[in-house]
Amino acid sequence: MPAWSDRLVSASDAVSFIRSGMRIFVHGAAATPTTLLDALVAREDLTGITLYHLHTSGPAPFVDPAVRARIRSVSLFAGAPVREAIDRGDADFVPVFLSDIPSLFLHGQIRLDAALLHLSLPDAHGYCTLGTSVDAALAASLSAPMLIAQVNEAMPRTHGNTLVPFARLHAAVRVSQPLHIYAATPPGPVEDAVGEHVAALVEDGATLQMGIGAIPDATLRRLRDKRDLGVHTEMFSDGVVDLVEAGAVTNRLKQVHRGRITTSFVYGSRRLYDYVHDNPFIEFHPCDRTNDTSIIRRNDKVTAINSALEIDLSGQVVADSIGFRIYSGIGGQMDFIHGAALSAGGKPIIALPSTAANGTVSRIVPALKAGAGVVTTRGHVHWVVTEYGAVNLFGLTLQQRAQALISIAHPDVRGELRSACAETRRIVLSEG
Repeated sequence: MPAWSDRLVSASDAVSFIRSGMRIFVHGAAATPTTLLDALVAREDLTGITLYHLHTSGPAPFVDPAVRARIRSVSLFAGAPVREAIDRGDADFVPVFLSDIPSLFLHGQIRLDAALLHLSLPDAHGYCTLGTSVDAALAASLSAPMLIAQVNEAMPRTHGNTLVPFARLHAAVRVSQPLHIYAATPPGPVEDAVGEHVAALVEDGATLQMGIGAIPDATLRRLRDKRDLGVHTEMFSDGVVDLVEAGAVTNRLKQVHRGRITTSFVYGSRRLYDYVHDNPFIEFHPCDRTNDTSIIRRNDKVTAINSALEIDLSGQVVADSIGFRIYSGIGGQMDFIHGAALSAGGKPIIALPSTAANGTVSRIVPALKAGAGVVTTRGHVHWVVTEYGAVNLFGLTLQQRAQALISIAHPDVRGELRSACAETRRIVLSEG
């Protein structure tokens, strides 16, 4: 047995070091430390606990109404498990660029008392890695005085700036359980059409940033015949592996981390986690590096593909909320939209279906919903893509923007949008 195994304890013993009033970071996405969270929620003697986290996966007992007097969740990027809790006031949310989150911990704006991590097993030198999610977890591991971790043989050992010395752990629990996975939904006809238009904008030699979901998947499937693509992104899923295996992604022309895929975290299937395990072709870095615009811009032809919930006729992009309801977060959209705009030959892209709610609600609107948060400003927006085409708003007047956006709106609402534009901005648009 390795020497580190002598230090292993049970989950309940590990969280026994937590005291009331502590501020605790929680590892996220595929690395959500479910075993430790369950043990923490079971501590009925605790009060005043604040959990800081990005998107978490799996059940979220820490936002159950039954524990709201003891534990409060604060999302730096909200996922599905916490949306209802934020909506009813039992949890909270911090609007923040992904690139800025590490500094909140490192510079003491949020002073952490502990971090709950999910790590790979220690190697022969006594180092674990942060596995699938480095993002803000590295900063948390460096700034929190108490590290409590579950170490898991299923957690891939990843390359880059991912190390956590086992000796730094205050307590460790060994688990043997599958990681949380992202079950991809196959793209439908609308997403396929959007993906086709986006793929047409991607040039050979481009450096890609993309999110997760049906539109990125539909786009990536159409890039297999491209040459010398690079990847510098905050995250990626299985579709990138397919491009590597097809020979489309080489990273040969990148200026930063040439020859390597650069990412902050991954989230997908077991195949993806097996692919990144001990793979030197993939470098994981914290999100204040992957999302730093001064670094992003150094690569040529950065093509940033991001999504939106709503966009108004002036080009304001809503991506984190539906009215007053927080849906996700600012994330890295602005980091990469601006970084791509600064890149030589770069293309910042907002891609979205033209409608929501089974085609009953237009996502292109005369005015944003009350309470909606602008993530990408109309001064930063460039390409906007729907299933009806792609338009570049950069440098266009309000009248030209409205005309362009209406041209890619659903045909059933184009007349209403023209009428609204005439009423609110005194701009009369042609039907051409």
